[in-house]
Amino acid sequence: MAYLYLSEQGAYLGISENKFEVRKQGVILDRIPIETIEIIEIFGNVQISTQCMTRCLRDGIDIIFFSLHGSYFGRLISTNHVNTSRQRNQSVCTKDADFALTICKNIVAAKINNQMIIARRYNRNKSKVDLSQFNRNVNAAIKTVQRCTSVNQVIGHEGFAAKEYFRVLAELIDPDFKFTGRNKRPPKDPFNSLISFGYSLLINEIYGKIELKCLNPFWGFIHQDHEKHPTLASDLIEEWRAVVVDSLALSCINGHEIKKDSFEISELNNGVYLNKDGFRFFVDKFEKKMNTKSKYLDYVDYSLSFRQAIDLQVGRLAKSIDTGKPYFYHPIRLR
Repeated sequence: MAYLYLSEQGAYLGISENKFEVRKQGVILDRIPIETIEIIEIFGNVQISTQCMTRCLRDGIDIIFFSLHGSYFGRLISTNHVNTSRQRNQSVCTKDADFALTICKNIVAAKINNQMIIARRYNRNKSKVDLSQFNRNVNAAIKTVQRCTSVNQVIGHEGFAAKEYFRVLAELIDPDFKFTGRNKRPPKDPFNSLISFGYSLLINEIYGKIELKCLNPFWGFIHQDHEKHPTLASDLIEEWRAVVVDSLALSCINGHEIKKDSFEISELNNGVYLNKDGFRFFVDKFEKKMNTKSKYLDYVDYSLSFRQAIDLQVGRLAKSIDTGKPYFYHPIRLR
């Protein structure tokens, strides 16, 4: 099953002869068999016919709406995937301090570990950045996280490790793309622009998997509840950020696959965003990354694409919630 990304401004998505049909100014740009599509992602000014939306609701194809630069607006989903019993269990687990703390510590420890491994991998190519202090700091953070007695304590150590991580990435990246740390809303440099956009794509992948497993994306364990924010999706993205998005951004930049002229500055907020060609390039690279196979999960002995692995991980969380056993959930940990 494939994802359909629509970013051609002024395009129109309809249905003809059991195929999605993309048109612009009366010209057919593409025709895709409906049964091959799992998710449709709309960026900016793209129109959709009522018949198309109805068919997607009937077939369980989510339609996700973004701004032109990747800010998430919302999604059109069917109600086929509802399991009230599981969601009641989820509500109980989110209020169970021990359950939430165990999930939180395991995910955050895995996230910090994955950041450390990604930094080491990209340092092998640079061979000039001294990571000894960074390694000591983040290894200490991982050990401290496991001794924490509250979610807030864990988040504090996660924040420290994240600052160390982005400080090191700033030294590992191509000098033309130098940045001074994590920034967003709006991103102020090309690297932060890439990872912000990548995180937006990834969190909505996870959001969809959460709903397919009949969980509520707004009831999480790590992040505090915010109005209209899918907290559980924010929790589950943490172990994948460095593995999928950060590594992809570093690869595109240090591999000289993307240039500074692939970005533009918005007149609305002075944020730095991908231009039309850069957008298409990065979305294509993201799709290839999500379909790349690996053996990163420790409970299966065969290769999975990242998309399949995320689906399995959300399924493991659902089983943890069903059984009330938080240790059943094993976050992905790079080695």
